[in-house]
Amino acid sequence: MDFQGVIVHWYKENKRDLPWRKTKDPYRIWLSEIMLQQTRVEQGLPYYQKFTAAYPTVFDLAKAQEEEVLKLWQGLGYYSRARNLHTTAKEIAHNFKGTFPNGYDALKKLKGVGDYTASAIASICFNRPTPVVDGNVYRVLARYFGIAIPINSTEGIKYFKALAKELILKDQPGDYNQAIMEFGARQCKPQSPNCKLCNLQNSCVAFAEGKMGELPVKLKKTKVKKRYFNYLIITDNEKTILQQRKNKDIWQNLYEFPLIETSKEVEIEHIAGHDTFLKLIHGNAYNIRLFNEELKVHKLSHQHIYTRFWIVTLHGKLKSGTVIEKVKDYPVPVLIANFVEDFGF
Repeated sequence: MDFQGVIVHWYKENKRDLPWRKTKDPYRIWLSEIMLQQTRVEQGLPYYQKFTAAYPTVFDLAKAQEEEVLKLWQGLGYYSRARNLHTTAKEIAHNFKGTFPNGYDALKKLKGVGDYTASAIASICFNRPTPVVDGNVYRVLARYFGIAIPINSTEGIKYFKALAKELILKDQPGDYNQAIMEFGARQCKPQSPNCKLCNLQNSCVAFAEGKMGELPVKLKKTKVKKRYFNYLIITDNEKTILQQRKNKDIWQNLYEFPLIETSKEVEIEHIAGHDTFLKLIHGNAYNIRLFNEELKVHKLSHQHIYTRFWIVTLHGKLKSGTVIEKVKDYPVPVLIANFVEDFGF
């Protein structure tokens, strides 16, 4: 049995029972593919189930309010995916009358749909021979063929895409694409691949040369940026202040408490004398304290957010604000959601 045959046979015997594998509905496939970008299946599955329950069709998602979509997405991360998802749903509903384009090129023009997602939808839903290349596919191909070209280099991206195109089964592209991704996720794993029980063992270059831990090759990541967030939890015990992030930055359109961003860890004197703090206090008397002395670290792909929450209790009343009991209704970054839970809002 050749490489492709082994992969597809393995898939039929070992594939996980997942809801998006029981349909060829482009809406459901698209939803699952967007959710599983940068996300493990175990984490993404509950979100897929929540979204399909709340929005059974692309028309339902298109009609939803963005805040509602972001709230349902809360905790899944990479929130631009949710915003793009909502934008594309509206485009499909309004401009395409609810019908997804059936070709790779047309799919790729949709917001938030890149090479990988367009290839997946085209092959799974419309039987187009468009190969998918994700982290799992890179790993399987690099190990099996012994390829040391960095997978995140321009040369590597082109090389692996061309190889994947050459290998795809034209008579069952959807099954093959899903098979090689699943094989990489469960058999040819990043750590401790199950080589002893692998039917490709006899022809795998990495196994023959003992290079499973060296392949695939990846160029070093860009330097991680450190940011220091000081959140102001201003409250009169009835209301607090929430603000929406409108700038082109992480967590766009999500809500948060007023923020003072600094270049390093700062003390209470810096916070209490800051213009942002003084404008929010409006001359009221107050007490201020740290919720927790420990600096919380929230790790994103290229940023580490060092966070402190400053509890500011006013002696007077806030003129306007958010009722404390309503704070949990707003879509917020996960570090804010965790604080709200810990603080007891």
